[in-house]
Amino acid sequence: MTRTVDVGDGRLAYVESGEGSPVVWLHGSGPGATGMSNFGANLPAFADHRNLVVDLPGWGGSPRPDTDEPLIHHAAERVRRALAALGVERAHLIGNSYGGGVAMRIAVTHPELVDRLVLMAPGGVLPEDAPPWPVGLERLFAYMASEKPSREEMARFVRLMVFDESLATDALIDERYEASLRAHPELPVPPDFGDMTPDLARITAPTLLVWGREDQTVPLTWASTILHGIPDAELRVLPRCRHWVQYERAPEFNHLVREFLHGGATAAAPGERRAAS
Repeated sequence: MTRTVDVGDGRLAYVESGEGSPVVWLHGSGPGATGMSNFGANLPAFADHRNLVVDLPGWGGSPRPDTDEPLIHHAAERVRRALAALGVERAHLIGNSYGGGVAMRIAVTHPELVDRLVLMAPGGVLPEDAPPWPVGLERLFAYMASEKPSREEMARFVRLMVFDESLATDALIDERYEASLRAHPELPVPPDFGDMTPDLARITAPTLLVWGREDQTVPLTWASTILHGIPDAELRVLPRCRHWVQYERAPEFNHLVREFLHGGATAAAPGERRAAS
C-alpha cells in the first residue's frame, strides 16, 4: 500500500515492506517510473530488511517539484527529510540511474545516514564528451519533451532498457505508459540533474556498482569515472544485460546485493565480470 510522508514543502510517496535494517530504494527518471515498477519484483528477496521504496518528486505518487536547483540535489534533500520523519537514522541506499545520483548526493551531504551504497548505472556523472547522448538518453529526452507521448514511443523506450526484448512485455509497456500519463514531469531537455563528479571522493560508504554490459542509456564506458572516484568502490558487470539490471537479471542482482549488504565479498555470478577501484 502506498503511503505519503510530509517533507516540508510537499509529500513524498513510498511503499514499506519487510522488517530489519532499513534499505531505501531510489528509482530512475524514465517515463512512467515509480519505486514499485522499478523494484517491486526484487523486494521478496529482501524481506529481512525494512524496505522503503520511494517515488521521487515528479514521479509516481509524489508531486512535481517546483524548483530551480538541480533535480538530484532537490530529490536527495526530500528523501533525507522523509527518512527523518520515518525515524530512519541509518540505511543502505540502492539507486538505479537517476536514483543512483540521488543516493550519491545523500552519501555526500549526509554520510552519517548511509551504511552501504548500491548504484546501478547511476546518473549525475557525465563524461567530458557528452553530448552526443547515448540512444537511451535521446529516447528519454524525446519522451519528456513530448506534450502527448504515444504508446509506441514508450514501447521503443522500454525495449531499449533490456537486452532480451521479450522482457519488454505488453503489460509492462502499458503499465509504464499509463503511469507516464498520470505523472509526466515536463522537465526541460536535457534536464538539469546536477553533476556529482567533483564530489565522488567525498563518498565514504562502501559502494557496489552494478552495470549491464550492453547498457545503451548510461554506457559501461562511463563507469570508470565513478569506480575510480569513490574511494571504496567495486564494480560488477552483467553480460547480455542493458540498463534495467535489477529487472533483467533479478536473481544475480539480488544475490550480489544481498552479499554486499551483509558485509561479505560479492561472489561473482556465472558469466559476470568483476573489477575493483
